[in-house]
Amino acid sequence: MSVVGFDFGNESCVVAVARQRGIDVVLNDESKRETPAIVCFGEKQRFLGTAGAASSMMNPKNTISQVKRLIGRKFSDPELQHDLRSLPFLVTEGPDGYPLIHARYLGETRTFTPTQVLGMVFSDLKSIAEKNLNAAVVDCCIGIPVYFTDLQRRAVIDAATIAGLHPLRLIHETTATALAYGIYKTDLPENEPLNVAFVDVGHASLQVCIAAFKKGQLKILAHAFDRSLGGRDFDEALFQHFVAKFKDEYKIDVNQNARACLRLRAACEKLKKVLSANPEAPLNIECLMDEKDVRGFIKREEFEQISIPILERVKKPLEKALAEAGLTAENIHSVEVVGSGSRVPAIMKILTEFFGKEPRRTMNASECVAKGCALQCAILSPTFKVREFQVNESFPFPIALSWKVSASDTQNGAADNQQSTVVFPKGNPIPSVKALTFYRSGTFTLDVQYADVNEVQAPARISTYTIGPFQSSKAGEKAKLKIKVRLNLHGIVSVESATLLEEEEVEVPVVKEPAKESTKMETDEPPADPALAPPAATETDVNMQDAKTDGAGAENGVLETGDKPVQMETEAKVEAPKKKVKKTNVPVSEVVYGGLAAADVQKAVEKEFEMALQDRIMEETKDRKNAVEAYVYDMRNKLHDKYQEFVTDSDREQLIAKLQEVEDWLYEDGEDETKGVYIAKLEELKKQGDPIEERYKEHLERGAVIDQFIYCINSYREAAMSTDPKFDHIDLADKQKVLNECVEAEAWIREKKQQQDALPKYANPVLLCADIRKKAEALDRFCRPIMTKPKPAKPAAPEAPPSPTASQGGEAQSQGAENPNSSPGQNTNATDTAGSRNDVPPAAEEPMETDKPETTSNAA
Repeated sequence: MSVVGFDFGNESCVVAVARQRGIDVVLNDESKRETPAIVCFGEKQRFLGTAGAASSMMNPKNTISQVKRLIGRKFSDPELQHDLRSLPFLVTEGPDGYPLIHARYLGETRTFTPTQVLGMVFSDLKSIAEKNLNAAVVDCCIGIPVYFTDLQRRAVIDAATIAGLHPLRLIHETTATALAYGIYKTDLPENEPLNVAFVDVGHASLQVCIAAFKKGQLKILAHAFDRSLGGRDFDEALFQHFVAKFKDEYKIDVNQNARACLRLRAACEKLKKVLSANPEAPLNIECLMDEKDVRGFIKREEFEQISIPILERVKKPLEKALAEAGLTAENIHSVEVVGSGSRVPAIMKILTEFFGKEPRRTMNASECVAKGCALQCAILSPTFKVREFQVNESFPFPIALSWKVSASDTQNGAADNQQSTVVFPKGNPIPSVKALTFYRSGTFTLDVQYADVNEVQAPARISTYTIGPFQSSKAGEKAKLKIKVRLNLHGIVSVESATLLEEEEVEVPVVKEPAKESTKMETDEPPADPALAPPAATETDVNMQDAKTDGAGAENGVLETGDKPVQMETEAKVEAPKKKVKKTNVPVSEVVYGGLAAADVQKAVEKEFEMALQDRIMEETKDRKNAVEAYVYDMRNKLHDKYQEFVTDSDREQLIAKLQEVEDWLYEDGEDETKGVYIAKLEELKKQGDPIEERYKEHLERGAVIDQFIYCINSYREAAMSTDPKFDHIDLADKQKVLNECVEAEAWIREKKQQQDALPKYANPVLLCADIRKKAEALDRFCRPIMTKPKPAKPAAPEAPPSPTASQGGEAQSQGAENPNSSPGQNTNATDTAGSRNDVPPAAEEPMETDKPETTSNAA
């Protein structure tokens, strides 16, 4: 089971994996710790990550970036429209009101949803993790911004599904940072909490989190954010500054050229980083546009002056986070700053003034989120045993449940109206389950929506659930339904189940006084508002295991007790009828506004598989083409060096001409061919080149193989002619057979070697290394069974019956003869048996040594 954490950012992504020694950040194919969140569509394949970033300058209109800002948002969203102005690719409004990305792929213009593009980014990150772990990656934990709406969270899960991933949890980025910070702390207090402020200034957003730490636990007190304040805003300020400057000095409008915009934005980003460490920095770009070289210069004071509108927005999230946590700056023990945009000195100055203390950088600003995600995945996974550390997360938005109340459902017969109640208030723990009781006579709908639309900046309605159909067993009465609403680990709200509760009378035989239930039963009297049970009837269940146990009966649609009383064989007293609750599962259908249907997700999965297959085919085609090119250059060099003596002049000239022909073909007609064509071209070249390589290889190896064969012959000959007692049991006729075989093998190798030495090096060899090895194996198969023939065991002498006067001594002597651990004087049989074992003559590859005398028989 994989334990992987993904931090997908607006600009770059980081992958972290859990190992036995801790959490490691994975390197990509370019040995970099950060991978650009970019997908570039080419004419024949996609380029993901670093490869996509390398192609962005040459193909800006088909290079998709900053997809994190596009998912789960309406096309008409003002923030989205502001972001689209700086993006070089085309985005239009789809039929459902959400954005569609246009790119040219495989020779035609295609449209992709932001969720599909994010799935491609996840596919690249998954591939990086799999190459590092050398195993399949499925389970993971993904970091998301705290301000992500329900629809955006669903989009992330759909994108992960498209990439073949199964997120165990979507965790807030600031919470992941707090987890990575606190789990390694060994000095956390046990009673009074330690309050720490985490400020994450990313590429496109600012997030603030106030966390309280105790020994073994973390509690999120408050969240605050500015979803449009990040490092890219400082880049944009520099960009607009130099656009105006170049317009006056060089009379060029950079905004009219997409490639020039990309180059200037990249230069401004580097300029910002230089200004973070230096008081001033130059800007030089060659041939920006209209064949003009541009130069610029800016000081840090001037940069901060043009960034004042951005810097003024930093304090608002800080103030809001402290207010919601109910703390002051003096209650904050320390301030941790992370995120790529946090390196701007002006931001650090604002944080120091606001909290009255110097912010710390004890964590890696770019990798802490990914490491926290990997830690959370390890906590949820059974693969690793992690230190006990409880994470108490809170939800940043209030969620309400709304329903329509008809005139028939009210007591006073009022007209139809819409009622709602806040089910999950702001700061509600994650995960959580709430139970609501409704009284209805037929199918009805429930709307899940945001209670405060101004803060979330998204459409109010999240989803609609249709409860029913169902029918009450008692005519004319409203049915009682228990509705469970779940806020899961991902921060996604859904109506989990609906249960019809019906009371019926049953007779129960009195055998034993039943124990009273400890839980409080719901009363039969309807509440003042017949549509919704009173607050006392609303249940909150934070324990996920208890929630599953509670819902088991409803899901299976079974009775708490039998439908009929148990029939006793003997007569028993029967009490008055008792009321029992029958639970029946009621169908619940879901409609998510803006979400992908299951069929659409499956189509996206299939399309991603097709594109990944096309990418793999093109990569293999490139490898084959590179193999042909490498063979041409390598063989040409060797023909004038190593292989010079192993090829005739005419063959050399002919092969060199063929290599030149293939090289010209590669850069002309063969520039864009299929994989099979390159394979065939390489095989055609090898038909001429392989014989030369074989002659060279045979020449290098032949001497060592011959020496090894001769050594094997000599070893068996010496063993057959040896006077060593350990070979005395072998018949002389068999030894003579070994000698004859050795003589024959020696004559064969001598004859073949003479023939080979008479040939020039460019001629095909008559003595091949494979033939020598085959001859050596045949010699070994013939000689080894003879020379390793075991020595026959001597028959044991019969024991004489012991005399009556010396029975004890005889028994002791007999036991001593049978005991292998007895002394040599008393155990002649054991010594003979050991001496009868023979040394094993060597194999052809490892001939035996006969010049070393055997010291003891047991050495065999």
